[in-house]
Amino acid sequence: MSDQPPSGPPQDQPPTPSTPAVPPAGPQPTYGYPQAPPPQPQSGYGYPAAPQQPGYGHPAQPPTVVAGDDVRARENRAIALIVLAAVVAIGLIIGSGVWYSGSSDGGGSTRAGGDKNGTGTATGGKEKVPDNPAADVLFKVPQPKTEENVVTTPGSWLSAGVYAKSGIAEITGYDPADGHKKWTLKLPGPVCAATEHVTADGRTGIVYQPSMPTRTSRPGCTQVAGIDVRAGTKLWTKSIGTGEFATTFQNVTVAGKTVAVGGLRGGAAYDIGTGKVLWQPKPGDDCDDVGYGGGTRLVAVRKCGGYGDRTLSIQNVDPTSGKVISEYKMGAGIEYAGIVSTDPLVVGADAGHSASGGSGVSDYFCIDNRTGRLLARIPVPGDTYDGECDTITLVEECKGVAAGQGKLYLATKEHSSGGKSKLSRTNEVVAFDLATGKQTGQRAAAGEDYTLFPLRMDGGNLIAYKNPPYDKGGQIVSIDGASFKSTTLMELPADQADRALQTGLQPDFSEYRYSQGKLFMAAPNAAKPLGKFDKDKNCVVAFGTRD
Repeated sequence: MSDQPPSGPPQDQPPTPSTPAVPPAGPQPTYGYPQAPPPQPQSGYGYPAAPQQPGYGHPAQPPTVVAGDDVRARENRAIALIVLAAVVAIGLIIGSGVWYSGSSDGGGSTRAGGDKNGTGTATGGKEKVPDNPAADVLFKVPQPKTEENVVTTPGSWLSAGVYAKSGIAEITGYDPADGHKKWTLKLPGPVCAATEHVTADGRTGIVYQPSMPTRTSRPGCTQVAGIDVRAGTKLWTKSIGTGEFATTFQNVTVAGKTVAVGGLRGGAAYDIGTGKVLWQPKPGDDCDDVGYGGGTRLVAVRKCGGYGDRTLSIQNVDPTSGKVISEYKMGAGIEYAGIVSTDPLVVGADAGHSASGGSGVSDYFCIDNRTGRLLARIPVPGDTYDGECDTITLVEECKGVAAGQGKLYLATKEHSSGGKSKLSRTNEVVAFDLATGKQTGQRAAAGEDYTLFPLRMDGGNLIAYKNPPYDKGGQIVSIDGASFKSTTLMELPADQADRALQTGLQPDFSEYRYSQGKLFMAAPNAAKPLGKFDKDKNCVVAFGTRD
């Protein structure tokens, strides 16, 4: 039984007004009330409604339903995509140090930590620590012009002397040192979904629309393509079905030599070099791969059953054959999950609609990749911790949280710093042991008037962005996974004009890529200007250290 008839998208239902208490770590309880199907936004530039085939997926046994109360899981993450569009369109108060932000795409950076010779620390950092962390603006790319309220432009990649960023129905490659254009790859329609993962030889995957939307035509996100980031070429394009019966996909990732795509009606995978179909939806399957997490492993989020009787599995799958290596069956009522990391395997989920603060996550689940056994369940009250996951459609978009070498890193909520000013705010990054779910006792303080935002791992070290006070520039820091000592890798300029560039592209709604003294901030969408302060917005801002 599919979630909805093929003739129409799932219908949204309002969440319950009450918020149950966050459950303790340990055995998985059950919660709440039945959950409504996820909404499907109607925007032609987001995930447009289109007739779809019944849901399918690669072979796997449906997970056993765990006995217990029915559950109402959250749907506000899909709504947050729409909220983001409005937030971005409103714009920013330039130079004030105050910003509005929402949830969106992108967000991983590259690597962090290491000594000045680049040989790494004891915990495996590969980033060089510069003699002088002071940075300057390398280049800016203006926001592409559009008369649409919002156009999605997800995707930015770094590979061997090229920084590439998607625009409106195109991808452009830039010299990372000075921003001059190396190539432009035209597409027939906007990019719908991208992944930060790039193979060692510079290849990645995207999902895009087959034509530009118009007032009367909103084509679905049906086209899957392999892209050579270094050469600026499209290697191949594939779709499942044709015309109005083509399958739409909401997310894409790369693992090994595989491009994997998922959506509300199932998942598919292709060889990244040739486009050969490795697996695709199968008629009559009651289970769907709604999305995948990539990197060194490929992990599927697999949903079985129809409305009111759904179950969810987290599967470690072979990226070439789709064979299930191990599986963890989520408890009854947990119908959506976001992947923080595939190695170690950590997913975030909202149990019983108990997530608060807009995070979309009430608990993180640490899973053994080899056996599928649950190692630990870490409850994360929204009034205590930051970090968020889009668990409805994007699956791989968990931000402000990172995992590596046995630890989960989370930022605490902002709080008073106890400094001279009553308005002074700060926070910390704390670590949890993935094997036990308990805090390790390690804490890295942001410092007065700074707040830390985890970006990604570099071996056993963590790269984080430090949001600054009104009179200073932001920082990229490396937090050593063993000592928790923080080392500054980059300090952005503090003058008003350059600070405006930084506040316009905050990490919680932008794509950050950092590598060897260069930081690239990019917007995942574009919008028509709403006023004179909105007309000079940038699609990309790049900074670099001076040594």
